[in-house]
Amino acid sequence: MISRDAKIVNTIGLHARPATFFIQKANSFKSSIWVEKGDCRVNAKSLLGVLSLGIVKDTVITIIADGPDEEAAIEGLCSLISGGFSD
Repeated sequence: MISRDAKIVNTIGLHARPATFFIQKANSFKSSIWVEKGDCRVNAKSLLGVLSLGIVKDTVITIIADGPDEEAAIEGLCSLISGGFSD
C-alpha cells in the first residue's frame, strides 16, 4: 500500500467533469484506490463518493492505492491532477 498527497490546481476543483476524468482513470487500474480529505476516506472509483468530499481548488488530498499496479495508479492519478485534468 502506498499513498501520496496531491494539490488540486484546476479552478473548479474536483467537480462534475474533472471528477469523471478522475474516476475513469482510477477504474483503469486493478488496485483498490481511495481518496482522503481530512478525516474522510472514499473509494476513488465511486463518483458519488468523490463528489461527496467537496474538493475545491487548492485542496490537498491523499491518494492511497493497494494492489498489483498501485505505483502506476498513484502516478497516473497525480499526473492527471497536476495537469489540471486536461489529460
